[in-house]
Amino acid sequence: MQINIYKKVFQEYFNSPKYLEEHARSLKLIEKVRRIFFVGNGGSNSICSHMMEDFAKIGRFKTFAFSDPALITCYANDYGYENALAEWIKLNGESNDLLIAISSSGSSKNIINAVKEARQKSMKVITLSGFLESNKLIKTGDINFYIESQSYGVVECFHQVILHTLLDDYSEINK
Repeated sequence: MQINIYKKVFQEYFNSPKYLEEHARSLKLIEKVRRIFFVGNGGSNSICSHMMEDFAKIGRFKTFAFSDPALITCYANDYGYENALAEWIKLNGESNDLLIAISSSGSSKNIINAVKEARQKSMKVITLSGFLESNKLIKTGDINFYIESQSYGVVECFHQVILHTLLDDYSEINK
């Protein structure tokens, strides 16, 4: 049954010392920023839109997501899809902002290029990826969350859980 895969990942991942360390480091990083940019494709973009709203409403951050269809098609048309996010970050990102880059495969060129641009702007970066542990995104962030699964459903669900736990813990600490 598929539910057993979710149970296994949940038990192993969220109890691992590596996750707990990344979570603690992420909270320290998040406490130092006021603006957060979210980037992702497809289901990951939906997570970005949702978390942008929650981090603004609950965490009181200034947040941005590259999720408006007109903006996406404009930038993709003018700069090419693989450069659209990087150009958006180039225009809007500032030193010490945070980029949260989500890619289930960790291989999306537009996400990787956005991270490269964020680094050029001296932004902090948290990545969330899955599939292969050798993916290109996994070592590009200050903090890199990796879900060991080949299932989009598992990877996407746990990326959202990770972000919610960070927001919930941040909000609890900063009451």
